[in-house]
Amino acid sequence: MRLSHFCRIQILGFGLILLMAIGFTIQILGIHFPKKSHQTSPLRLVTEEPSQRRCQPKRHIMFLKTHKTAGSTILNLLHRYGDHNHLFFALPYKYQFNYPNSFHAHRVKGYNASSRPHYDIMCHHMRFNYAEVRKVMPPDTFYFTILRDPATMAESSFSYFRAVSSAFKKAPNFKAFISHPTRYYRQGERSNHYARNPLWFDFGFNSDAPFTEMYANAGIRAVKDTFHLVLLAEHFDESMILLKEELCWNLDDVVTFKLNSRGTSRTLERGDIERLRSWNTLDWYLYSYFNRTFWDKVEHFGREKMDIEVRKLKERRQHLAKLCLDGSGPVGAEQIKEEAIKPFQFGQEKILGWAVRKDLPPEVRTRCVRMVTPELQYKDLLDARQFPLGLNNSSVLAATSRRSVGR
Repeated sequence: MRLSHFCRIQILGFGLILLMAIGFTIQILGIHFPKKSHQTSPLRLVTEEPSQRRCQPKRHIMFLKTHKTAGSTILNLLHRYGDHNHLFFALPYKYQFNYPNSFHAHRVKGYNASSRPHYDIMCHHMRFNYAEVRKVMPPDTFYFTILRDPATMAESSFSYFRAVSSAFKKAPNFKAFISHPTRYYRQGERSNHYARNPLWFDFGFNSDAPFTEMYANAGIRAVKDTFHLVLLAEHFDESMILLKEELCWNLDDVVTFKLNSRGTSRTLERGDIERLRSWNTLDWYLYSYFNRTFWDKVEHFGREKMDIEVRKLKERRQHLAKLCLDGSGPVGAEQIKEEAIKPFQFGQEKILGWAVRKDLPPEVRTRCVRMVTPELQYKDLLDARQFPLGLNNSSVLAATSRRSVGR
C-alpha cells in the first residue's frame, strides 16, 4: 500500500516537472496562442485564411459595361481595386470608347501598336469588338459582363435616354411606346440602339437582325466562348459572390453602394413585360440562356454556401454604410455638397448619390469617398494618376511597356 502511494506521488511530481518544463520552453521560444476575437476594426480588409484560398487574385480584367444593368456600381469596385493595387487602366480619351461605334484599340489613351503598353483593367463603355480588345489586353485576361431582363431594362432606358433616342422622343410616353413600338422606331435613326435589343448591340451584334434560333445561338456561342462569367443585375449580391470567387478577391473588394440609381421607377404590368420581351427578342433569348447558366453556377457553388456568403456581404455593406454615410439612404445631387461625389444628371429622372460623413479620420474618409465616387469623377482621378503630365508623358508609357515584359 505504501509502495503504491509512493509511486503515485512520484508520477504526480514527474507530471508537474514536465508541465513546468513545457511552460518554460514556450516562454523561451516566444510561442503565443492568441485568443479568438470576433472584433474587427471598422475598415480593416475582410480577408480569408490562406488555407481557404488556394488561388492568386486576378489582375487582368475586362468588364463589358452594358447599359442600365448596374454596371456603374461594378465599375466603382473595379476602379477601387485597381486604384488600391496600382494597376494600369485602359482608359478612353473621354468617358466612353467612341460608343456607339465599334471598339478599336487606338481609342485607348496612350495605346501604341508598336510599343504595346501593358494594361491591367478595361471597363468603360464600348461596343464590344473582341479582335480589337485582344490587341490591348493580356492573353490571360478574365472577361465578364452583366445582363438584365430586357423588360425592366427598357423601362429604365426610356427614362434615361429619352432625350437622345429618336424612337423614345417620338413616343408621347412609355405606355404608348410599349403598345406600338414600330410606330416610333426606325432602323438607323439617332441612338435607336437604346430602344431595341441594346444588350445585343453592346456585344457588337446587329440589334436589328430578324430573329432566328440559328442566328441567336451563334451570338450566344460567341459570348460564351469569350466571357468567363455573365452576371445578372436582378441578383446582384449573388453575382458579387460569384465574381469574388472567380477573381480570388476578398469580401471588401466586392462590397458596394448602389450608384447611378433613380429616384423613381415604374411597376410594369404582366402584359407590358411580355410585349417588351417580344420587342427585344434577341436580348430576351440572350438573357434567358445566361439566366440558366448563372443558376447552374450557383448550384455548383452550393445554395447553402451562397446564402451564407450573401448574408456576410449584406452585413458588411450595412456596417460600412453606418460608418461612412451621412444619412440612411441615397440622396439627390442637390443634397451632396462635394463635387467629387455628386452624380451626373442625365435624362428625365433624378439620379441619386451618397453623402459621406464629415467627422471621419482622413484615411477612413478617403476610402469611404472612393466607395461612392461616380464613374466620371473616378475616371478623371485615374486619368490624373496615369497621365500626370498629360498624354505625352513618355516615362509613364515606357514604364507600362516595361511592366508587360515577364507578365
